[in-house]
Amino acid sequence: MDKMKAVYLEKVKEIKMKEIEKPTPGEGEVLVQIKSVGVCGSDIHYYNHGRIGDFIVEKPLILGHESAGKVVEVGPGVTSLKVGDRVALEPGIPCRKCEHCKEGRYNLCPDIVFMATPPVDGAFVEYVTFPEDFAFKLPDNMSYDEGALIEPLSVGVYSTERAGLKAGMKVAILGAGPIGLATLQAAKVYGADVAISDINDFRLSYAEKLGADKIINAATGDALEKFNEYFNGGADVVFETAGTVPTTKMTTKVAKRGGKVVIIGLAPADTINYNFVDVSAKELDVLGIFRYANVYKRSIDLVSKGEIDLKSMVTHSFTLDQVQEALEFADKNKDKAIKVVVRP
Repeated sequence: MDKMKAVYLEKVKEIKMKEIEKPTPGEGEVLVQIKSVGVCGSDIHYYNHGRIGDFIVEKPLILGHESAGKVVEVGPGVTSLKVGDRVALEPGIPCRKCEHCKEGRYNLCPDIVFMATPPVDGAFVEYVTFPEDFAFKLPDNMSYDEGALIEPLSVGVYSTERAGLKAGMKVAILGAGPIGLATLQAAKVYGADVAISDINDFRLSYAEKLGADKIINAATGDALEKFNEYFNGGADVVFETAGTVPTTKMTTKVAKRGGKVVIIGLAPADTINYNFVDVSAKELDVLGIFRYANVYKRSIDLVSKGEIDLKSMVTHSFTLDQVQEALEFADKNKDKAIKVVVRP
């Protein structure tokens, strides 16, 4: 049996390279040589804490779920892909049979198998086997790095679709990290007027380059006042992408009467004080977002057509034997890194 390299999170802040058996594709599967993997905040959280909520790392786990690579072998029954195809991998594989899958909301499938979520291994490896229907072919004008970043982009595209964005809408985005920047670009595709806030000038500079109409440095403490001044009556839609308690609480204040609040980021506390008087008095729609569904193809098309720029979001790269350095760097250098990728 052929061997391959795989990088495991052994325990909190301990990464180990191992040699394991190279997988063989089964019915309807392809073998993909991984070429690029984005470092996500969830990877960093597992690395630092060994858990996210009820998902606990109880045995060595391979991290990494934002990935792209090349098909090097096809299993029996595969018809849509061939050896040599370049693909982006949608990391959540649903059962395809339950009520939610049948309704097209397969992200809510209770039996979904999601890469790099305990106990499922991820993409910090040389090869993975993957169902062909969740491996999306990349156009020739897209790189593997861009293919890997289709995953965070899909969160932004799905969120704007769920919010029902339309041209000319006033949009506030709280947080200019990778998800915030992806949501910004998705909103601009619709022709929205977007103001975005963060406490990090470096990330705000990227937001400005990527099309933000207004950037707001929240470190000064008057972000709400600046949002209200810019929108003069509030935003049609507020996207919370920072995942902090203060920004989550601020959403109802930034939204206009009759507006929408979209919660993308996860605050560190399961329960927080939220102003439901605002929700009722303003008649706000508060929408939760859990990953995405049915947007990978559209996201790839938007990048291929040049409507969304993922290439410039990749600021640093590491090799497979530098996964620990990549995780540490992404965690500690938010003032100079947007997206860190690992290239096996």
